[in-house]
Amino acid sequence: MDDDDIEVEDLAEAMGRKPSAKPLPTTPEEIEAMMRRQKRNLRRAWADGYLLAVCAMLKPGDLALDLGANMGVVSDKLVATGADVIAYEPDPFAFGKLQERFAGVPNITLVNAAVGVGTGTVRLMRADNFAANPEGASVKSTILDGGRRIDAENSIEVPLLDFPTLLKGFAADRGEVAFVKMDIEGAELDILEAMHKDGLFAHTRCLVAETHERKFKDLRARYKALRADVAANYHAGKVNLDWI
Repeated sequence: MDDDDIEVEDLAEAMGRKPSAKPLPTTPEEIEAMMRRQKRNLRRAWADGYLLAVCAMLKPGDLALDLGANMGVVSDKLVATGADVIAYEPDPFAFGKLQERFAGVPNITLVNAAVGVGTGTVRLMRADNFAANPEGASVKSTILDGGRRIDAENSIEVPLLDFPTLLKGFAADRGEVAFVKMDIEGAELDILEAMHKDGLFAHTRCLVAETHERKFKDLRARYKALRADVAANYHAGKVNLDWI
């Protein structure tokens, strides 16, 4: 046992805990799972750092859009900068939490609607464990068919807003949108394809999106093509598809 091992054991004992004895992965499946967790941890660290930098950049008078705001974790950080924030959340359960969290906050507007390409109403489907854990499961609510662990029978009708049209309007009024965060459980694909096709990324200072190709296998070819187009045309600080 070397000195580092002794120090770890001494520290753990001083803190009233036993040193970790978790075995290392040995099977291919265990190793693959560990690598996935590590990649996810790296993406989380990047996202946290990126958001910190964005919040340092934002100032009163800027506009930030939170698409898929859920319970408002990201919106809360954006609001603290003094920027104007518009948070879109289609699930009524999560939207109620947003209303509680931001009651009386003057620089945020809450919109109980889904965003996509097109307008009207759309079916919002919830996760198969929504009844047992609505707070945890509400992040998975989606307007796309075919998602993994989605209960299509547990659905509600919600308003649908056309995001490309919204973005053009904001750009006409304010010159640009300072920041867009997009975490909308698969609906991002249509929007991002339309933005690239019509040159709408020019209206944003920076945009981050979480893509959901793991949940929608039939769309993986389109996601792959989108990622290639984005990587070829935009700096990662301008458009980044590795949000988490």
